[in-house]
Amino acid sequence: MVWGMEWQRLSTAAQLSAYLRAELKRGRWVGRMPGVMRLAGELGIARNTVEAALQELENEGVLVAQGLGRGRLIDLNRADQGGAGLRIAILLTERSDRGVGYMVEIEHQLEESGHSLIYPSQSMADLGMDPKRIAKMARKTGADAWIVMAGGREVLGWFASQNLPVLALFGRRRGLPIAGVGPNKVPQYSEVTQKLVSLGHRRIVLLARTRRRLPEPGAAERAFLEELTRNGIKVSAFNLPHWEETPEGFQQGLEELFRVTPPTAMIIQEAAFFAAAMQFLANRRLRVPQDVSLVCTDNEPIFDWCHPAISHIRWDSRPVVRRIVRWAANVSHGKQDLRQTFTMAEFVTGGTIAAAKG
Repeated sequence: MVWGMEWQRLSTAAQLSAYLRAELKRGRWVGRMPGVMRLAGELGIARNTVEAALQELENEGVLVAQGLGRGRLIDLNRADQGGAGLRIAILLTERSDRGVGYMVEIEHQLEESGHSLIYPSQSMADLGMDPKRIAKMARKTGADAWIVMAGGREVLGWFASQNLPVLALFGRRRGLPIAGVGPNKVPQYSEVTQKLVSLGHRRIVLLARTRRRLPEPGAAERAFLEELTRNGIKVSAFNLPHWEETPEGFQQGLEELFRVTPPTAMIIQEAAFFAAAMQFLANRRLRVPQDVSLVCTDNEPIFDWCHPAISHIRWDSRPVVRRIVRWAANVSHGKQDLRQTFTMAEFVTGGTIAAAKG
């Protein structure tokens, strides 16, 4: 195969699916697609990459699954006559989220599948996370379907009440009649908390966004509080504190925490807040993990470059991307798709946690 310069900007699976798509249209394979093993050997590419590429072609309707152990049928006519491309609006938490790796891949694969994407000029953060302002903006946006990133319960509840397909990417979606996808971190929150308790920590704080705390704690936050209770630690507002979601509010919240009885361990949601907390501690000459243990509940590529390694919860974004592409394909073919998928997560111990001082 000869790879062009444009090829280099795509993921390996996306590159391969584009190549296979072109070869199918040329008539290289007819009737039934060769299996993963054969294609991997023939093309000299890893089997998991081949499977991901075939899955993408299946999502597009170019290939039709026949069940476990049976080859995929080739149906170029079905692909050509497939559902019309959707105008999908993607509502971001913050405008900077568009540059996150998995969001770039989602955008690319949806566009490759023939959909056009709309990014509202204002993110949920720009609208102050206000459900009424978000609803007003959404009504003015001409979209066939919505992807809402990390929406709060009230926001997702409003979208669920509208006569439009919506998929919740993360967010408090459990029990709502909408599609959804994201990692299930509840077991890892319990695991992290238990690990910190086993290291002697009693003053453990979880810094969570407002929408994760109110009107009541989410599933992951409840797991954290319940684990503290199981270990004989009386929970209070100290463990799940309120703070205003602004840079100034975050700093003020940390100042309040460390004013009288400082935490010995902090679990922090999102890499940006984790970095801000690290800087706050450095400015106060507090060492990590000797003085304060830290865990981030998200993964970030820069963590691979940190020493000691950052203790964090990681998850594979590839199943999330595939689920979103499949949802869009189902909606474009007129199928109702309300399935909610929770992918696996893993706690990486790292080097930013240690025994409690003293």
